[in-house]
Order: sequence, then structure tokens, then C-alpha cells
Amino acid sequence: MTRSAAPEVDLATRDLTLDLARVVCVLLVVVIHLLQVGIGVDDAGAFVVTRPAEMQDWFAPATWAGQIMPLFFVVGGFASAAGWRSHTARGGGATAFVRGRALRLAQPALPLFVFFAIVLGAATILQIAPDIVSAAAIGAGSPLWFLAAYLLCQTCVPLMMRLDEAAPRLTIGLLAAGVVIVDALRYSTGLEDIGLFNLAFVWLFCQQLGIWYFRGVFDRAKPVVLATIAAACYLALWPLTAVGPYSVSMLASLNPPTLPLIVLAVAQACVLRLLKRPLSAVMGLRAARAVVFVVGSRLMTIYLWHLPVILAVTGLTLVIPGAAPAPASAAWWWSRIPMFLVVMGLLFALSLVVGRWEAIPPLPEGPRPLAVGVGVVLAFIPAFCVMELGLDAALAIGGAAAYAISVALLRRTGSRPSPRAGFSDVVGGARASSGPA
Repeated sequence: MTRSAAPEVDLATRDLTLDLARVVCVLLVVVIHLLQVGIGVDDAGAFVVTRPAEMQDWFAPATWAGQIMPLFFVVGGFASAAGWRSHTARGGGATAFVRGRALRLAQPALPLFVFFAIVLGAATILQIAPDIVSAAAIGAGSPLWFLAAYLLCQTCVPLMMRLDEAAPRLTIGLLAAGVVIVDALRYSTGLEDIGLFNLAFVWLFCQQLGIWYFRGVFDRAKPVVLATIAAACYLALWPLTAVGPYSVSMLASLNPPTLPLIVLAVAQACVLRLLKRPLSAVMGLRAARAVVFVVGSRLMTIYLWHLPVILAVTGLTLVIPGAAPAPASAAWWWSRIPMFLVVMGLLFALSLVVGRWEAIPPLPEGPRPLAVGVGVVLAFIPAFCVMELGLDAALAIGGAAAYAISVALLRRTGSRPSPRAGFSDVVGGARASSGPA
């Protein structure tokens, strides 16, 4: 059956403020990592890896504003709700939806893991600076937790949408209760691995806030109510981190995720809605829309590849006399500006090569639940293992193989042909809110 080309996006029905928020979130991740990667040479001539930003007194409190992953999942929840509503309106089912979402995460991850497998495999065989390579690999793989967490949330979208329709307050309340219970067990028993259950509860809670945002819950709240809730959430972080077991740094609350992140998510969702009018004015500018489109259409490449590029550029500066200021020095801080521009330029160039892996080709009809399930599991395991164990040559090689099989399974068994789609469709395709409260 031949399908017509996908219609052009109707900007009148699209909430461009969420596209802007999504782009800002990813760019802020790049900036934060630029401030955290410090590689220098000590008096003995040996390479030393430091994290300059985390050494500063201001870093921990700054993460209350700079930790934007909760907001990222809120925006992703909005996109998921919009995608599910559109998918079911066309007669699609849960298996096809999950299959498409999983493929849009697994397919761009495949070339990255192949790259890591080649580079780390060669470095291991040749025994090139094992300590430095190991530290660089762990750093380069650190953002990959997102693939595991987001894939888990995307797999649950059909279930969470149905639960939200049946009992919205009970659903989000149970997710919050799950976060509290997991944290209580983790800190009372000292068993850190219990916290891994919050990979589901925390990020599903954030995603559920996005579903509420899609349904217009935040639109119907008065600004004074949103401001009060946001202020109360930020104030609640003080006793949680001063008296409770949680770190002042929201970065330390990331893996495993903890209660402060869902408190932060509520505050960020309220602030996002409060800023909708000025953000809409910004997105009314053609230049702003152009920047958001250019960056937004390459977000998966930027997110997955920015740390390898940062490390490569940093390594290059070390072999150029005078190009690598001492980490945490005044010159080093100022060098972050040209570094950001260079890294973004290289990422743009790289997107012309690997960006094609963000595009999903037409898919055959008839999704097979077993094949889709295996494909999802194979896409989840490598990212989860990197999150828990750190990236090394063995995990890179195994991950590349797992993603190759996952992509093959997901592309062979699927739903009706779909238009080409990328990271923006997975985590930020935002249409105007609709639906009952």
C-alpha cells in the first residue's frame, strides 16, 4: 500500500517552547561536560584527569538550576503523549509504537558503540596509556545511562497513558510513593543496588508530568499557583539535602536517581509553563526557529557524541604547544568558549555522517511482539551495563553486537511505513495540549 508523504508540520498546533526547552537542555549538557573535563600534565610529565567544575564551591548549589534531565524527561513525556495519541488515531497498537520508539534510540547508538569498539579495542591491544584510556572511556560512556532510562520509559508509554486515563492522580501518586520507598530501603539497608529500581520510578514520574502537561493540567493552573508550587519544591530541596541523606549536588542524585530529582521535576515543569509567554515570543523570531530546527534535528548526534568529541579536541590541544591551559586556571575557564564553538562545529560536521542513523526508514507491517521484546531488551542491556560498570573494550564490542542484532530485529518486524523521524520526534515532538483533564 502506498502512503502519501508526511504533511508539513503545522506550527499553529505545535508548542515550540518545548522544542526550545529540549534544545537548551542538550546544549546545557554539553556546556556542563566541557566544564568537567580537565586533562593536564603534572610535574612528572604524566597526564592527570580532573573535573574542574566539581572542585568549585559553587558547583553543588549550581546543580539545582543546571540539572535539567528531569525537565528533559518532562518534555519527552509530552512528546510521548502526543505521539501515542497520533499513533492510536491512525489505528496503531502498542507493539508498533514501542518498536518505533526503541528503534529511534537503538539505531543511532549502533555507530557510537562500533566506534568505541574499534578505538578501545585497538587501544587495549596496543596497550596505549591504559589509565588515561580507561578514564576517558568511562567519561565518554557516562551519558549513555540516558539510553537505558529513556528506552525503559518509552516502552511503558502505552501502559502509562492508559493508567493516566483511568486514574491520573493515583498513577502519579504511586510513582512518587515508589521513589520514596526505594530510597528508604536503599539508605536504611545500605544496599546501593536497590536504588536501581528508581531508574523506573523516578523517570516514569517525570515522564508522567509531561503527560499531564500534554493534557493541559499546567495550562489550567493559575500562575500564582505554579509559582507557589515551584518555590515550595525548591525550598523542599534544602531539608532533603541538609538533614536528609541526599547530596546537595543534584548530579550526585542522578545514578541511581533519587527523590530530589522528582521534586526538581515538578519545579521545572511549573517554571517552564510560567515562562511559556516569553519563550513563545522568542520562538516567534525566524532566527530562533532556525537555530532550534538546525540543532534540534541533530540532538541525538550531539548528545551521544559530544563527550568523545570533547575528549578528542582536548587531546589534540595537549600536543599543540600552548594550546592547553592548566585545568581550572583562569585561561582554562576562558578557553571553554572557543572549545564550545569548536565542539559544536565538529558535531555538526559529524551529524552529516552519522545523522542518517537518526532517520527511520519505512518499516514492514505486522509487528511481532517477541521480536520487538527481544530487540528492546538488547537495546537496554548495553547502556545499562555501561551505566553500572563503566565503558571498556569488552562492553563496547558486546554493545555493538547487541545493538546490531536489536536494530536488525526491530527493522525486520514492524508496523506500517512511517515517515523519516529522528531524536526530535522521540523526545521533543511537541504539539499543543489537548484532551481531558
